[in-house]
Amino acid sequence: MRFSYQIGMCASDHYFPLVQAAEEAGYDGITIPDSLCYPKVGDPAYPYNKDGTREFLDGEPFLESLISVAAMAAVTKKIRFATFVYKLAIRQVASVAKQVQSIQQLSGNRFDFGVGISPWKEDFAITDVPWEGRGKRLDEQIDILRGLDGGDYFGYKGEHHNMPELKMCPVPTVPTPILVGGHADVALRRAAKNDGWMCAGADMEALTKYIGRINELREEYGTADRPYRIFTTGANAFTKEGIEELESIGVTDVIIGFRNVYEMEPDKELPEKIDMLNWYAGEFINS
Repeated sequence: MRFSYQIGMCASDHYFPLVQAAEEAGYDGITIPDSLCYPKVGDPAYPYNKDGTREFLDGEPFLESLISVAAMAAVTKKIRFATFVYKLAIRQVASVAKQVQSIQQLSGNRFDFGVGISPWKEDFAITDVPWEGRGKRLDEQIDILRGLDGGDYFGYKGEHHNMPELKMCPVPTVPTPILVGGHADVALRRAAKNDGWMCAGADMEALTKYIGRINELREEYGTADRPYRIFTTGANAFTKEGIEELESIGVTDVIIGFRNVYEMEPDKELPEKIDMLNWYAGEFINS
């Protein structure tokens, strides 16, 4: 099992001390959430918490996720980073490709790109991107990211993107892993075609079903023989028996956090957060 510590939705001066403490403690990775803004008026629905509202996000601080990764990579040596997850469908893909390639160059290929679709129409409205066709748009963006990662001339013509042939330089020396978030069947299909799946939270019964479905789809798509990662959060990661159970169903990475943001728990002071991540490392990572 690999262990990632979640950093984000906290004071900006917590980022560097936390990532350095996590690297020193033996964590394998850091995950970074993504958000652009909180709208004054909009659909409050949120698919990944109990009451389906997003009020817990109002007033929470979000640094831009790719900038955060680049900054934290500069003050560390070996720990990996992943977005959990980056709302790629609302972005301009060639610009994002350049940012990701630059992160890989500066970090020594320490970035795993977790991507997905925003659940909110407001994110599409503020970036002037159509809500309609968002799934197909994301599929095309992933194709383009992979094409531009190769270093050769690459062009694309699809339903949503018409890009002339071009190449970018420098590109990563190894392909950027692309991990997909989302629980709908179409998202699981997208994840099965790529390098991993990121679960936003599920009980063991649901998680087992999701992973079983992904394994079926990987067989269907001929991707079952490739390396694959599955990230999840949850209480099971806080007991040795729970970690073993997660491993037994195919989870490769657990994401550790000590604050229930969904329940509007206030953030903790920096020394307490460092103490808690060190406690977890001593109990479960280095034991």
